[in-house]
Amino acid sequence: MTAIHIVSFGYLHDAPPTADITLDLRRAFRDPHVDPRLRHLTGRDRLVRRTVLNTRGIRQLLRSTTQQTQAYAAGPSAQHIVIGSGCAGGRHRSVVVADQLARRLRRRGHNVTVHHRDIHQPVVQR
Repeated sequence: MTAIHIVSFGYLHDAPPTADITLDLRRAFRDPHVDPRLRHLTGRDRLVRRTVLNTRGIRQLLRSTTQQTQAYAAGPSAQHIVIGSGCAGGRHRSVVVADQLARRLRRRGHNVTVHHRDIHQPVVQR
């Protein structure tokens, strides 16, 4: 069985992790950080999770990334797959996408670990 490790991260804190698949969520998907009610929350909070999941295109991205990951896992040399999920600060979009992707892959029988590299970093002031 292929082990899958998902890392959420913020591009503004450090370089992206080395990964087989990297999702850059900065430009295509609205940042919850712009809403003062959500700014100091994280992707683990229900309101942020709901906001991100209701963003047009996110569910399609989750579906296609799940399929892409399963294709990688079917490869003859796939023993370990790393997926990076990145947004600006690593607290909102990247966390929700990482957690949701992990849920989808686990439901399909994959062994998945998740690490939120920058979730506890201070909110980036922009």
